[in-house]
Amino acid sequence: MGIYFDNAPTTFIDNDVLDVMLPYLTKKCGNPNSIHSFGREAAAAVARAREDIAGVLNAKADEIYFTAGGTEADNWAIKGVAYANRENGNHIITTQVEHHAVLEACAFLKKQGYKITYLPVDKSGRVNVRDIEKAITAKTILISVMAANNEIGTLMPVEEIGKLAKERKIYFHSDCVQAAGAIDLNVIKMNVDIISLSAHKFYGPKGAGALYIRNGVKIDSLIHGGNQERARRGGTTNTAAVVGMAKALTNAFDDREKNNKKILAMREYFIDKVQASIDNVYLNGDRQGRLPNNINFSFEFIEGEALLYSLDLDGIAASSGSACSAGSLEPSHVLLATGIPIELARSSVRFTLGKHNTYKEIDKTVDRLKVIVARLRRMSPLFLEVKTQDYKV
Repeated sequence: MGIYFDNAPTTFIDNDVLDVMLPYLTKKCGNPNSIHSFGREAAAAVARAREDIAGVLNAKADEIYFTAGGTEADNWAIKGVAYANRENGNHIITTQVEHHAVLEACAFLKKQGYKITYLPVDKSGRVNVRDIEKAITAKTILISVMAANNEIGTLMPVEEIGKLAKERKIYFHSDCVQAAGAIDLNVIKMNVDIISLSAHKFYGPKGAGALYIRNGVKIDSLIHGGNQERARRGGTTNTAAVVGMAKALTNAFDDREKNNKKILAMREYFIDKVQASIDNVYLNGDRQGRLPNNINFSFEFIEGEALLYSLDLDGIAASSGSACSAGSLEPSHVLLATGIPIELARSSVRFTLGKHNTYKEIDKTVDRLKVIVARLRRMSPLFLEVKTQDYKV
């Protein structure tokens, strides 16, 4: 078994989550929209799941809508509000460091005549609330800012943004996909109108997401079809995934303090050990104001992709940023937005810890990092040039 330090893109499914899903994948096969006993049994399970998720979010059960994942949820939030409120305005405010699901949805709307403001962030990746306030116009209908960044873990000032949006009577959506399970997602306290979730980020199944839509929010449907999800989202409900998502979110909520304490301690140990063992390595993002499991390093003079491949050969999984950007030759848009040089952005590697990781795995990973980084730097013309200059001095 290898070492898995890539829990941001996806997590292992918990055994008890799989256990509650299995009956709905085998014997309890009813469509929850059917009127017979099999369907009623499935519908009751979906209703319980909706209530459980609402309880974690401090929401009402009829404010929870199930989707196929976080990307669909983000698209529904952005496009749904834009289309439903076009008579009130066509301006949307977001940030330069959002997930591609938000950025691409906004880019799609821009082609249709909507005005999009992409706000900058500081060197830690955090948006300034005053910048949001200055960007608001009479045509602003939506503000969309993530709760926590998926690449560098930066926590955004969601409550302040939500308060501002509420004062200005503007809808506020927050992509909480990466934050779920790590921070408190009390929708009332957060002052949000809409939030997006994805189960596989907190030890639940892939293909299961949810959108909290506060009652009274004017939003169009994204997927048309039947009368599922109270006629707002067509498609047969994935009962097993929904039940698994509710169980996983409840687990994450109940165990959050315990897991955060363990993971945070390991994160600090990991950062300290790397910085003490390897020269010219930089931590991207704010060390404290970030998700407890997130570590994003830039290893100067090498390519991050080469480091990742070498780690993989040793059975160690990490990533260079968002999994949705895998295969792209472009450096991280998040890192570039924080102002770091393109060379450092290309040398970044993200390690995201989970509740199953151990200190032994960290020690082994750092030992391999020292060897791999040294080897890759010996092959780097830039590194050799710098070392030659140092020697001449």
